[in-house]
Amino acid sequence: MAITVAKRVTFNSAHRLYNPHWDNETNDRIFGLCNNPSFHGHNYDLIIKVKGPIDPITGFVVDVKELKELAEKYICHKYDHTNLNLDHPEFNQEQGGVNPTVENIAKVCYDALRPHLPKHLKLSLVLYETPRNFVEYDGEE
Repeated sequence: MAITVAKRVTFNSAHRLYNPHWDNETNDRIFGLCNNPSFHGHNYDLIIKVKGPIDPITGFVVDVKELKELAEKYICHKYDHTNLNLDHPEFNQEQGGVNPTVENIAKVCYDALRPHLPKHLKLSLVLYETPRNFVEYDGEE
């Protein structure tokens, strides 16, 4: 029997969506207002889901307190009140990082958490950029 345990955390970050290999007109056409050179921000809601068997000794799939500590250490404290493009090489395209789309942010968050959870547990994330825009990522390619 497998059960999914979820923890919701939040962080606030600024970013700009653009491709440094494109001209301004193309970036504006593709990314619209999200290409603002002065950046813009979001209040991100991240739902971390861990699926696995219930431990017969603890009664937990995963200790939610430990899950919260991992999320705070590797995501919230790192990205909260920062500029993703400027403050983090993983999102700085001039340094080989990826465009900080909600899709890429979810994948980076997944990659930050996955090594810290037991391999037998399945990890998936739901990242809300706005109440109406969100992505889900479970590590499967």
